[in-house]
Amino acid sequence: MKGAIFPIGLLLLASAISPLSAWSVEPDSRRLRGQETLEKITGAEGRRVVDSLREISPELGDWIVDFSYGDVFSRPGISLCTRELATISALTALGDARPQLKVHIEGALNVGCSPNEVVEVIIQQAVYAGFPRALNGISAAKEVFEKRGVRTASLKPEAAGATIEP
Repeated sequence: MKGAIFPIGLLLLASAISPLSAWSVEPDSRRLRGQETLEKITGAEGRRVVDSLREISPELGDWIVDFSYGDVFSRPGISLCTRELATISALTALGDARPQLKVHIEGALNVGCSPNEVVEVIIQQAVYAGFPRALNGISAAKEVFEKRGVRTASLKPEAAGATIEP
């Protein structure tokens, strides 16, 4: 296990000198930032999920707010739309996170992602995660879109003006 010490030490050093290392130092600001970001992305749904954990595992709800939304989703550098599309991609690839996938599809729409962007990110996973997972992702998106009354246009490459470069 000697080799494992170096990467951990390197990570600790990098976090100590990182310009963003102070980003999550204060627990109160971290919690507030997490609550605000969660609300922006999920509306009241995120708070309901966190509250539903209070009885059985309040720590898990706190970690979701503090770490996921207070530290990660609220970071500068990419937009909330981009973060939601990345999350949708990952959840689609996992293949067994349908409830979370639906929450993040809703979140993507809430922060300005287009329905077609959501669909395209899910379709992309057919290449890397397989058709069954992409089909499950599309099914989840369809449910969310129907609930919200959203329609999508089919985006065949030629319809979108895409060309294949030699």
